[in-house]
This record gives sequence, structure tokens and C-alpha cells, in this order.
Amino acid sequence: MNSEIAVWGLLALALASAMVAGVFLTFSDLVMPSLRRANSAAGSEAMQIINRKVYRSVFLALLMGMVPISVAVAVGASLLVSAVAVPWLVVAGSLYVFGVFGVTVVANVPMNIRLDGMSLAGGEAQAYWPDYIGGWLPWNHLRTLAAAGTAVCYMIAAVLLAQAG
Repeated sequence: MNSEIAVWGLLALALASAMVAGVFLTFSDLVMPSLRRANSAAGSEAMQIINRKVYRSVFLALLMGMVPISVAVAVGASLLVSAVAVPWLVVAGSLYVFGVFGVTVVANVPMNIRLDGMSLAGGEAQAYWPDYIGGWLPWNHLRTLAAAGTAVCYMIAAVLLAQAG
């Protein structure tokens, strides 16, 4: 029964990671390319509004909530030396903590804070907009890949545990 619970828990973590990846992918594939095509005032203003909304979103709770869970699962798994899924769980936790959360904190959030400090669609925001989007988007691509990789690692670990269980 414990093995079955662990498998379902890992599948839930895979789903949560995939949802985070989906939000990032939406920005990389749809939102940011669209805002890039808009004039600088419209693009910067829209992004400022989005950035202010994210602080009160379910997405932020999911993004942040996955950090301690990923660490706990990776550390807990590493104590189970004989478990076949351990490497996948450690990689999943590392991808999430460093590739998703770390990149968010070190790269994307500082750019968001700088943009947020400017008046909506003001001249300063418009002037910063090309640098913002040019710098923000590659880091977001990395977050997308890291979150998707996390989901894949959790799924593989779940399959391995189910097979072993």
C-alpha cells in the first residue's frame, strides 16, 4: 500500500510540475511573442499588469509550493539507497530547485521587479521593454525545459516504483 501511495504521490508531483511547465510554455510560445509584436507601451504595460497579478495567483502557490516538496522528496529518496527511483527523484528535485526556482529568483524576478518599478506604459518602461523581453524570454525557455524535465523524472520514478512494488 505504501508503494501505491508513493506512486500516486509522484504522479501528482509530475502533474504539478507539468502545470508549471505549461504556464511557462504559454509565455514562451504565445504571450511574450505576442507582446513583442505590440508597441512598446502596450507590451510593457501588459507585462506589468501580468507581473502584478501573479503575486495573487494559484500559479505562484504551485510554483513556490513545489520547492520544499521537491527538496523533501529528493532528500527523503536519497536516504532510501536501495530504491531504483532515487536517481530520478534527486534529478527531479535538482531540476526544479535550480532550473525552475533558481532561474526564477536570479533572472526573471529581478527583471520583473525593475519593470514593475516603472510607471505603467511610461517612457522608461517603453525604453526598457526591448531589453526586458530579450533577456526575460531565454530564461523562461530554460524554466520551461526544467519544469518539463522535472515532470518527466517524476513520471519515470513513479513507473519504476510501480514496477518494483
